[in-house]
Amino acid sequence: MKSKIRFFYLSERHLRYKEIRLFRTKLSTSIVLVTGALLFSLLYINHYYFDFLGLGYSRITSLTNEKRILQQQLQKLTTQMAKMETTLDRLSDRSNELRLMVDLPKIDEDTRRAGVGGGAVSYDFGLASNDAGRLLNNSTSLLDKIAREIELQKKSYDEIYNRYEYNKDFFAGIPALKPMNGYYSTIGFGLRMHPVLGIYKTHDGLDIISDVGTAVYAAGNGVVEYATHSGGGYGKVILINHRYGYQTLYAHLSKIRVSEGQMVKRGERIAESGKTGLVSGPHLHYEVRHRGVKLNPIDFFLDDLPPQDYLPRLASRN
Repeated sequence: MKSKIRFFYLSERHLRYKEIRLFRTKLSTSIVLVTGALLFSLLYINHYYFDFLGLGYSRITSLTNEKRILQQQLQKLTTQMAKMETTLDRLSDRSNELRLMVDLPKIDEDTRRAGVGGGAVSYDFGLASNDAGRLLNNSTSLLDKIAREIELQKKSYDEIYNRYEYNKDFFAGIPALKPMNGYYSTIGFGLRMHPVLGIYKTHDGLDIISDVGTAVYAAGNGVVEYATHSGGGYGKVILINHRYGYQTLYAHLSKIRVSEGQMVKRGERIAESGKTGLVSGPHLHYEVRHRGVKLNPIDFFLDDLPPQDYLPRLASRN
């Protein structure tokens, strides 16, 4: 039979030995409590004294602080990007105004929405924190949208610039200047009585009447296609190609000041009027053609701008 170990203590009150009941249970409980207290104290000291046990408390605290700061900065960036999106909306409106100014169609809202990708795209970054994941998803989606909007506006402004450059060249070539000082009849274009032949004949241009030797100016920028004596009714003649389908012809000249292939600018002196060819008196026969169709030159005149004043005014503006 196995003997049972019992523990006694001397009771001074009763002057005899008394048995300690549940000694092992009490001893175990005491050991657990003391060990727990020591462990708590040790962890407490470790937490406040630089984690000398290497349990990672300081790193966890640092990461927690970094996470909080990053979330704040991410929220700030998202707010700033939302402001940028508002600015891009205003730029889009301004872009449409500029497009109308250079004769380009507006970018409507449906086209713009298709260009920037429509609704927001959802991203999954696999983050444990729902708040951080939501913030990062919102900012990334907004950044993608802004990038597409910027690309759309860049293309639009490139179109505007290219059209502006085209318009500058196009408008400079349009024969918008009255080529010579003098008088003309508003019914001088079309069917009329020929002053020499005495029969009704279609008159393809306009006769501007002035003395022999009056300065003749280019009506628009262009290249001289030919400058010679026609050998016919036009006498000495100049033909200028203004591109974009426009040509101008200057006939019955007394003197030619340009040569074939020469580039001329609107307002540049190219000849002097005369009475060469089949004419009844000194004048300039002037034609405007567009893609082979002869147009009434009066429709292009700026009568209140003397041709010799155009280049000085242009220089003073610049």
